[in-house]
Amino acid sequence: MSYHPSADQIIDLYDRHATTWNTLRANHLTDSKWIERFQSMLAPNAKVLDLGCGSGQPVARYLIHNGLAVTGVDSSPRMLAICQEHSPGNEWIHADMRWLDLGRRFDAVLAWNSFFHLKPDDQRRMFPVFERHAVPGAILMFTSGTSHGEALGEFQGETLYHASLDPQEYRSQLRDHGFEVIEHVVEDPQAGGLTVWLACRPA
Repeated sequence: MSYHPSADQIIDLYDRHATTWNTLRANHLTDSKWIERFQSMLAPNAKVLDLGCGSGQPVARYLIHNGLAVTGVDSSPRMLAICQEHSPGNEWIHADMRWLDLGRRFDAVLAWNSFFHLKPDDQRRMFPVFERHAVPGAILMFTSGTSHGEALGEFQGETLYHASLDPQEYRSQLRDHGFEVIEHVVEDPQAGGLTVWLACRPA
C-alpha cells in the first residue's frame, strides 16, 4: 500500500519547528483530563516510558512534577534539547520508537499525540514495542484516529500526517499483545476532540 508522501516527513517537520511547537504547546494542556487520570493510576515514583515525548511540555512535565520517573523517547534532536533544558534530571533518548528495544520495562507506556503520526503498518509494529516495555500490571495510553485511513492536517503551512487503524483492529492488537482495554473514547469533547485508548497489561 502506498501512503501520502508527508508520512515520511514527520520527524523533519517537528525538528525544524521544535521551538514554535514548544511555544504553542507548553502551556496548553487541553487534554489534562486524561493525563491526570493516567498519573492517578500509578504509584508514586512509577517509571513511565513516554514515546514521542516531543518537547516534554506539558505532558512529561506534568508527570515529572507529580513524582513520576519519566523516560522520554523522540526522533527529534531539537525537541529533546528542549526536554533536557527544562528537565535535566530525567532521561531523554534520541531514538525511533518504531524500533525501540531498551531492554527494560516500565510501569506505564504513553504514546500521546505521537503514535497517530505513524503509517498504519508502522502502528501495527508498535504493539510488540508496547509489550516488551511493559511490566505486568502496566498501564498503556495512546491516541488514535476514529477509523482506518489517513488524515492530513497542517502545521506552520506544511502538511501534517496522521493515520489510524480500525477500532476493532486496535482491540485485536492490544489483546494479542497482552493488554486489556479499560476505556476507549472517540473524539472526547473534554480533551480537544482526541480519540483515546487506555489499557492495562494484567499482572
